[in-house]
Amino acid sequence: MWQQWKDRLKRSRWVFEWRYWRGRAPWDTQITPPEVMAFLAEHSPGTALDLGCGTGTNAMALARHGWKVTGVDFAPRAIRMARRKAAAAGLEIEFHTADVSSLSVLKGPYDYVLDIGCLFVLGREERRRYAEGLARLAAPGGWYMLYAWLPRPWQGGVWGMAPEEVEALLGGHFSRIRLVVGTEKGHPTAWYWYRKR
Repeated sequence: MWQQWKDRLKRSRWVFEWRYWRGRAPWDTQITPPEVMAFLAEHSPGTALDLGCGTGTNAMALARHGWKVTGVDFAPRAIRMARRKAAAAGLEIEFHTADVSSLSVLKGPYDYVLDIGCLFVLGREERRRYAEGLARLAAPGGWYMLYAWLPRPWQGGVWGMAPEEVEALLGGHFSRIRLVVGTEKGHPTAWYWYRKR
């Protein structure tokens, strides 16, 4: 019971909010990954959804490439920072403070959905709701790109998702096009490319 409470606290929006306030959000690199930049170079713009957008780095990269972008994050501080950054850059991006496992505020459809590091930190029920929302919001033939940790020990537990878990969650509505396994600071990670059926 105590371990479940500790795991829930680690994923709490208030922990993330505090980290943004203190300027200690190591995931907020301010750099769009080369995998995303390669995707943008190969695809015509459309509508895009950035799940867990943080301070808007990737949403802004999409907007600069002509995409109509919506960004979502559950940390209000991150969304305020994202709005300021986009406005300062002269970019029109729609940002929402919302949980990625509860996206009823969004209508879609989106031609491209990006998730860098959100899905794997969710609990089982949250993952199920996330997948339902993703299936509703992604356009037929639309792309979904996911970056996630593969299972690894972290802060006294095991965090991450095996490719089989991702496939079981998404395979009913999406076809996996590509999977690339890599590492981050010596730990296994994966990039996934899916398309909505």
